[in-house]
Amino acid sequence: MSALEKLLQGVEVEWKAIWEVTTWDKKFNAVDNFKQPKTVKYYHLLANEIRPLILEKGNVKLLTTNETNFWTSEELAGPKISSGEVVAIPWGGNVIVQYYNGKFLTGDNRIAISNDTNYLNTKYLYYYLNANIDLLGSFYRGAGIKHPSMSKVLDLIIPIPPIKIQKEIVRILDDFTELTAELTAELTARKKQYIHYREHFFEFNDIDFKREPLGEIGEFQRGKRFVKDDMLTEGVPCIHYGEMYTYYGTWANKSKSFLSKELVERKNLRIAENGDVVIVAAGETIEDIGLGTAWLGDEGVVIHDACFSFRSPLNPKYVAYFTRTKQFHD
Repeated sequence: MSALEKLLQGVEVEWKAIWEVTTWDKKFNAVDNFKQPKTVKYYHLLANEIRPLILEKGNVKLLTTNETNFWTSEELAGPKISSGEVVAIPWGGNVIVQYYNGKFLTGDNRIAISNDTNYLNTKYLYYYLNANIDLLGSFYRGAGIKHPSMSKVLDLIIPIPPIKIQKEIVRILDDFTELTAELTAELTARKKQYIHYREHFFEFNDIDFKREPLGEIGEFQRGKRFVKDDMLTEGVPCIHYGEMYTYYGTWANKSKSFLSKELVERKNLRIAENGDVVIVAAGETIEDIGLGTAWLGDEGVVIHDACFSFRSPLNPKYVAYFTRTKQFHD
């Protein structure tokens, strides 16, 4: 039995539509009047009104329609400032769910408050909506900028356990959120440290050594064309160029994708062998181009025509690490 199941064991849970337990900032056209007996008014800022208000430090949160951490001061906010515990979703664009408790200014968000915080904890509402972000996203429609169908949002059913249980669920999720933030910060710091040492190790400032072009040390082989529709879940291992900067790292011994043996033979596709370095020659950004992956698989891997394989006496991992340095890309 999970911790949540133990927490809810023997507890009566009510199920309510969002419109029954919340009040929003606007009347919505497709929503019946009885579902919105009242609204809460907020001053909504345009994007070009928010930008001049942004400060490095402030005590007024700027709730934009994207995931940002912008603040301003009470002096700059002036009479447009609002205060309270709210949940917000954007009126247009990609769906996100935001929670805030305190003084704020809002962009073009739809804002909800709990009708009774002794019955529905506002942050519990936030976590529930966030847990159903994909469903919320399906309510956003439109050919250009997508907007939410608020009738569907308000008809969404939410489970409501006793307030004590809601607060405990919020406490547990807050702890995990804090831990995730700490781990993210630690990983970011470690990545910076890794990049620093990788660059440093390839400088050789105090060593007299000879630089040689890769083309004189080893041989390059360009791959041949195949398309994503050719790729399978089993067969002959292959590397598509797009996977080089979305999936593969410094080395690999197994492929994500495969091709049929018949296609490989019919098109006479080219193969990187164990110890070769696969180098991507195309990418969505300039930083993507030139990244290398040492292939250490037991069998060869077919390479795409936007990739090269490089074979040399050098340690393949050494070469792959070098292709990821600023020195190589400069």
